Amino acid sequence: MIEPKAPKRQEIKMLNRKLLEISGVLNVESFDSEEFLLETECGFLMIKGQNLHIKNLSLDQGLVAIEGYVNELGYVDANSPDKSKGFLGKLFK
Repeated sequence: MIEPKAPKRQEIKMLNRKLLEISGVLNVESFDSEEFLLETECGFLMIKGQNLHIKNLSLDQGLVAIEGYVNELGYVDANSPDKSKGFLGKLFK
């Protein structure tokens, strides 16, 4: 008997643009002090800012906490030609 997949669930909590707590994280694809790329249950999530760093990481639980100054959050849709070109260009540079 095949078990049905659990529904996709993700929660993003931000406090004063200085602390992000994200659930539903599958993998940390790349990161530096200005940009994080996370693979999540709901797609690839790009976080841009200044002085970003990982405060807590537990991929077993799917949790990531990031500190720093957050300027931008956005999902990167691989099916969108405008976004995927920039995303793949950065990924395979």
